[in-house]
Amino acid sequence: MTHTATVEAIHDLTPRVKQFRLRVEGHEFDHEPGQHTTVQFDHEGEEVVRPYTPTSLPGTDAITLAIKVYDDGTASAYMHQRRVGDEVTIGSLEGNLTLRDPDADVAFVATGTGITPTFALLKQYLREGTGDVHFFFGEKDQESVIYRETLEQLEAEHENLTVVYSLSDSGYEWDGPTGHVQEHVEEYVDVEERDFYVCGVPQMVVDTRERLADLGAPDERVYTEGWEEGAVSDDEE
Repeated sequence: MTHTATVEAIHDLTPRVKQFRLRVEGHEFDHEPGQHTTVQFDHEGEEVVRPYTPTSLPGTDAITLAIKVYDDGTASAYMHQRRVGDEVTIGSLEGNLTLRDPDADVAFVATGTGITPTFALLKQYLREGTGDVHFFFGEKDQESVIYRETLEQLEAEHENLTVVYSLSDSGYEWDGPTGHVQEHVEEYVDVEERDFYVCGVPQMVVDTRERLADLGAPDERVYTEGWEEGAVSDDEE
């Protein structure tokens, strides 16, 4: 099933990431936070379908998508060429990365645009959850951190939330964690006593699962989309 959505607003989040508010008049989105939709269009005679995860919570007639443009990206270039008032075809929302237990202590681990499902899940947890929550986010540099202002506002408003950034190209003005974000998780939380939600490029997800397993995190408490190991294996063949 598809919907025709109207681009209602566009905001620059970083030099390469735009947020699009897409509205489907007369429709109420009732998905689970963390699930993804698809953007669908024709390009050079072929249908292009790409998944994107809303950062907004369900219950209204609109969703927000944060989309990073890539130099060789077909779908990201298409979306970054959209303007307010344009129409975009989107698919039904689905996916496995959803909040399992709002009463458990949780940690979200994300890199790059992997923040989109974890950001939605974080907002849901802060609304419904009762435990302690850490949000770990890895990026290249400070300029590229998506939703930093909102994350810091949420951290100030919620005593149970701790946000940790790790930058791979930190620069002289950064005195926080550096390198791979998953390498810092054990510095902040007891990994055996948390639910983990992990999202990023496939290799990062696989590496994070392995690291958490080595640290004693139960496999059944580490949640991802579930397709990442196959994607990494395919890349290696």
